Amino acid sequence: MRVGPLPEPSLPPLSQRRSRRRPKRLPKRAAIDRRSFDSAERTLRQLAASGAQVSVHIIDLDSGVDVFTGDDHVSLPVAGIGVVPLLIEVAAMIDQGTLDPLEIVERAELDPVTTSGLWRHLHAPALPIADLAVLAAAAGDPLAVNALLDRVGHERVRNRLASLGLRRTALLDRVRDHRGPDDAPNLAVGSTREIASLFAAIVNSTAVNPAVSAQVAEWLSLNHDLSLVASALGLDPFAHENDSHGLLFINKTGRDRGIRSEAGVLAGPRAGIAYALSICFDDLSIQHRLRAHEACRVLGTDLMEYVY
Repeated sequence: MRVGPLPEPSLPPLSQRRSRRRPKRLPKRAAIDRRSFDSAERTLRQLAASGAQVSVHIIDLDSGVDVFTGDDHVSLPVAGIGVVPLLIEVAAMIDQGTLDPLEIVERAELDPVTTSGLWRHLHAPALPIADLAVLAAAAGDPLAVNALLDRVGHERVRNRLASLGLRRTALLDRVRDHRGPDDAPNLAVGSTREIASLFAAIVNSTAVNPAVSAQVAEWLSLNHDLSLVASALGLDPFAHENDSHGLLFINKTGRDRGIRSEAGVLAGPRAGIAYALSICFDDLSIQHRLRAHEACRVLGTDLMEYVY
C-alpha cells in the first residue's frame, strides 16, 4: 500500500476560523475591562494551601502575552496530555511519507490494558494507524496509545519534543494497568508553560508545519472529555467542532489517581487563549477530588469570560 502525505488540512488557519465567528469584535478597552482571573487565582491558591501542587499557564494568542501564570516552570505528572507529542510525531511521519495512515495494527499483538478504553470493547480485532490516532485523541484509548507508541517509538517522540523546544515535558512510558518498581512512575510529565506554548503552536500552524498542525488540531477537536476546565464552556462533548456560538475549542485532558490536568485552546469573539493546568493532590476522599474538579471549572469560567 502506498505511503502518502497527509490530506489537505481540513481546519483553516486560526485567523480565518475566528473571523467567521463574529463580524466585529468589541473594542479592546471594553474587553480588557472584563478580563480577570481573580476567581481562578483565589481558588487555585486555596487548593495549593490545602496541600495540592498546582501549575497554570495561559497565553493570549493575539498578543503572545502570558496573562495568568503560577509555578508554570515545574514539571508535574500530566497523564494523558503526554499523548499530544505522540500524535504530533505520528502526523509528522505520515506527512513525511514514512508512516502509512492505513497500516493495520492487530490488537492481539498488544499487551492488554483493562482499566479503560474503547477498543477493547469493539469487535474489530485490528485498526489502521489513522483510526488509532482518532481513538487516542478522542477517548485517550490506552490500547490505541500503546499501539501508536510501539509503531513510532519513544526515541522519536523524545527527539520531536526536543525539536519543538520542550525540555521539561516528556512521554515517559506506555499506558499500564499497574506500575511496578521497574516502571516509570508516571505516563508523562510536563510544565504548563511548555504545554500551553505547544497548543498555541498547534493552532498557529507552527507545530512542525501547517499540515501536521492542522491534522493534530483536527484529532484533538474530537476529544470527548469536557469534564474538567471545559465543564464551564457549555459545549457538546460529542460535537463541538463547529459550535453554533462561534467558539473554537480543542483540548486534551490527563487523569490518574491524584492527577487532573488539561491543556487546550479556546477562542471567542473577544480573544483567543492557549492554556494548561496541572493539579496533583492527595486523592484521600471524594471531597479532595471534587475540590480539584471545582478549581478546573472556575478556571474554565474565567477563560470563557476572557474570550467571549
